[in-house]
This record gives sequence, structure tokens and C-alpha cells, in this order.
Amino acid sequence: MEFVLLLLVALLFSLYVIFHKRIQKRPKHPLPPSPSSYPIIGCLPAMVRNKPTFRWMLDYMQRLNTEIACFRLRSIHVITISSPELAREFFNVQDSVFAARPGNMTGRLTSNGYLSAVLAPGGDQWKKMRRVIVSEVLNSSVHQFLQGKRCEEADHLVRYVYHQSKTGAAVNVREAARLYCGCVIRKLVFGKRFFGAGTEDGGPGFEEKEHMDAVWIILSYTYGFAIADYVPFLEVFDFDGHKKTLTSAIKNLRKYQDPEIDNRIEMWRNGVRKTNDDILDILINLKDSNNNPLLSAEEIKAQVIEMSIAVIDNPSNVAEWSMSEMIREPRILERANKELNEIVGKKRVVQELDLPKLNYIQACIKEAIRLHPVAPFNLPHVSTEDTIVSGYSIPKGSHILLSRLGLGRNPRVWDEPLKFNPDRHMTNGSSQVVLTDSQLKMWSFGVGRHGCPAILLGSTIMTLLLARLIHSFSWTPLSSMPLIQESDLNPFLAEPLIAHATPRLEPQVYQNLM
Repeated sequence: MEFVLLLLVALLFSLYVIFHKRIQKRPKHPLPPSPSSYPIIGCLPAMVRNKPTFRWMLDYMQRLNTEIACFRLRSIHVITISSPELAREFFNVQDSVFAARPGNMTGRLTSNGYLSAVLAPGGDQWKKMRRVIVSEVLNSSVHQFLQGKRCEEADHLVRYVYHQSKTGAAVNVREAARLYCGCVIRKLVFGKRFFGAGTEDGGPGFEEKEHMDAVWIILSYTYGFAIADYVPFLEVFDFDGHKKTLTSAIKNLRKYQDPEIDNRIEMWRNGVRKTNDDILDILINLKDSNNNPLLSAEEIKAQVIEMSIAVIDNPSNVAEWSMSEMIREPRILERANKELNEIVGKKRVVQELDLPKLNYIQACIKEAIRLHPVAPFNLPHVSTEDTIVSGYSIPKGSHILLSRLGLGRNPRVWDEPLKFNPDRHMTNGSSQVVLTDSQLKMWSFGVGRHGCPAILLGSTIMTLLLARLIHSFSWTPLSSMPLIQESDLNPFLAEPLIAHATPRLEPQVYQNLM
């Protein structure tokens, strides 16, 4: 009896200590507004029921008229933000707290165990790869060195569309834009346009289509709200199929890329190759302080995957949305053509040296990024300690998501936020339009320590893509062209833009490109 009594006292004392500690740890500041949730599992059932997850999150924020919200997914607080002031607090004022990337299943799989620069959570590996990308791959001298390869693919794009126009076929602008972006990254990294032979009209072959399909699947599923990203021990069960789909896509991507990398490493080892010609050569020939290879083969392969998926999505999406809006509003298209006629003329194609002068074209691109971002959120950041932002408690381990859609369409910030109006970015008269926004009223290339290191490359690719399409051809919509609307599943156009292209430059220009 005495033993039972002592045991009961000990149990009561233990419960008192546990609850007392919990009360002491209870934050003095509230969490951001959040939907009702279950004990332990939080909002996971609602996340699983409501697809796509980003629509559910943004709809909740809209119903509550809040610019910050908290969704507890098991033990992880996912904080979503659509306010530029709050965004600056997170990523400017407290960047040191929120600079890291969360570790989870999809990020780990895509980066081959966090070997690459952008997806690595932080630490020595991230610092090493970030330094390599910024200092050795994306510096101004390499950018200039690779200019010829970028222009080759811009010429190839014009040839491809020209061939379509001469056969009378309508052009699938989405396919053309993605073809260009895929060709650019393959040429910059591997020094070749296609993994296979391509098609007679210059289009992608089976190999390129499979490669590109894999790229878009990886983009969709990395940080795509997989259950195992928030409940790691459920990864083995793969209830939502995210692991299987992502793993298969990565396998298809590496099927084409890895043999190229292995063969190139062997060529350098055997002395067959002697000069750097592309990014892959640069990565292979980096040396540490002891003159040994700085990067392993697996690190190179992981980084090439990251580059393959990073260059394709934003430029192709911007080009398709911009042209859709411009075809719908001929006044905007006419103004863009007038600028191109004055600066470039009709006796040659647009070159990279022309791009800084194409202010209105860049305004159109910036407006497409604002209104039609390629992804609903930025890549997530994670809080490395408990902190307070704007009176709200942000627990350690929280995932921070800036809503690209929410920022760019915030009615408190933008007049007529759903209207495509490039003029809103040209308010400073003749000053140069820049695609970044330091005030975070919109999200283009990211900021802070984990910001995008490829701003120059990305800006060049997307501006040259749109400028070449508009300058080289006149565009006429199909009579049955559907209404321009956003897909329910993502921010892309619900249907690909298909239009007739008519050459608008002097005939000799196209002949020279042949």
C-alpha cells in the first residue's frame, strides 16, 4: 500500500513538473493566425484533403484577410507571408535567423543528400558549393565566355519558329520556350544542344522530351508538400506517392546527364580534353589547396541536376505569360515592337548587347513575374531559433514561405493587381528597369544568404527569349484561342499558348540564320 502511495505521489509530481515546464515555455507572443488543427498531427489531414496545398493555404489567408498565417503540419509550423513589410523583417532584418533551408525528403532526394548549393540546408557543404557557384561558375567572366553558346541557342529558337511559320503550322509557344531553355542549359553545361539527334525541324527528340518531363516533375515535387517532408518516419510507406514519382524522375534525368559527366571526367583524366569549353569542364577542373579535385563526381552530378532545373522554369513561364497578355492587349505588343524597331531595327536579330536598352521589354517581363510567378511560394527557409516577428512568435524549426502570388497580387500594395500593366514598373522615367525588387513587393530572384546566385544568367536568358520571339515574328491568335486563365493545379497557363507566327524581319536575316 505504501509503495502504491509513493508511486502515485511520484506520478503526480512528474505530471506537475511537466505541465509547469510547458506553462513556463508557453510563448508570451501568439502564433500567427492558424486554422483549427488536431492534437499531434496538426493540419496534416486538411493538407492531404485539400489539393493543391498552396491554394488551400492562400484561400485561408484570403478568408481571414491576413498577410501572415501558420499551418502546423505535425510538429512543424509552416508560416506563409504575403506582406512586403513582413518579408523584409524575415529576410532582411533577421536574415541570419532564417537563412537556412529545411532538411526533408524531397530536398534530400533532389540534391543527392544535400550535395548541391541551393537545396543544401546550410553548413560547410552549402558554403563550399555556394562559393563554387558564385565565384567559379556564375561570375562575370564565365558569363561573357559562354555568351556565344547562349546566342547559338537563341538563333536555333528563331530557326525552329521560322520553320513552323513556313509550313503554316501554329506554334506552341510553351514548347518553343521550353525547348530554348532546355537547349541553353544543355549547351552551357554539356556543350551540346541535344542528348539525341533531335527532329528535322530542330525540335526536341525523344531523349530531350523525357529529360524535360523529368525536369518539370522534379520542380513540381521538390518541396511539394509531401507527407514525409513533415513526418519523416512515414517516408518508407510513401502514402502520397511523392517519393516514387520524384525518384523515378531523378533517375530519368540522371540517365542522360550522368554518363556525360562520367565520360567527361574520364576524358580529362586521360588527357583527351585539354581546354575548358563549358560549365562541366569548369566544375571538373576546380582544385583545392593541395591541387586535388575540389569536387567529387557525385557533387558535380548533384550540382548539374540543380542547374538543369533552375534555368528552365522561370524564363519559359515568363515568355508564355507575357506573350499571352501582349497578344490579348495589342497596344502593349505594339509598344514593345516599336522599342525593338528603334533599337534593333529589322535587318538583324536581337543580341545580348541590346538587352539593357530594351526597357519596355524588361518591364513586360517584370510584370509577368509579378502577376504570373512560376511557383506559388519561394523555396522554404527555416528558423534556426525562436524569435519574434511583428509581434508573432516564430518557433525554432518553422518553415517560412513567401507567397509569390500573395506578394505580387497584394491589393494593399499594387493598384489593379490583376491587370497586366508594364507601365507600373516605368514610373521613374528613363531609368533602367531592373527585374529584382529590394523592397520585396514581389518575388523574382530571392534575397539574403540563400538568395538566387544566377540573377544575371536568368535575366539574360528570359529577356533574350522574349525579345527574340516578339522581334522576329508577328503573332496572331487562333480563332479558337481559349480565355487566358491560370491552371487550378499551378500558376501556369491552363492551356499552352498556341498562335500563328509570321516573319517580320527582312528575309535575308532568316537566311543568314539557316
